[in-house]
Amino acid sequence: MRLVASFLLLVLGLSACTTMTTPMRMGPDGKPVPVVYRIGANDAPRVRQRMQDGINTMRAQNGLPPLASSLELASAGATHAQDMSFQQRPWHWGSDGSSPILRTQRAGYQGAFVGELISETFETEIETVNAWMIEPETRQVILDPRATDVGVGWHQDENGKLWWAVVLGERANALAVAAN
Repeated sequence: MRLVASFLLLVLGLSACTTMTTPMRMGPDGKPVPVVYRIGANDAPRVRQRMQDGINTMRAQNGLPPLASSLELASAGATHAQDMSFQQRPWHWGSDGSSPILRTQRAGYQGAFVGELISETFETEIETVNAWMIEPETRQVILDPRATDVGVGWHQDENGKLWWAVVLGERANALAVAAN
């Protein structure tokens, strides 16, 4: 009887591990219909960390140190991501005429602005980092050796479109060390 009960528990346990797969919806052109990637309020820390980890992985593969998370840079990025959505265009200027440098200062970041990465997309944070690494201009920002800090911001429209704004900075004490 114990053997039968153990076998049933094993079968039930294994069946709980299997996943039910829903067939992918196909469009009239025969291609898969994209699924909207939604970021919920509870997902924010995970998404922020995954993007930072993706950027740091790219930096490590190029012999550069990892970037530390900065709340001030994240605030500057999130504010700009929302503003790009408001303007309905991905660009580096705020609707108030602000530059990325000014937004970094307004957010209270004590270091120097290094660069800003922006994107208007339906892609995940990992897909977005990969796309930035393909383009020479954005790749150069990610691999800037002066960068010590990063802030990840985004805004998601109701239709699922994501507006990413990632800001890189050089910590103030790193500036002092470099000057000596």
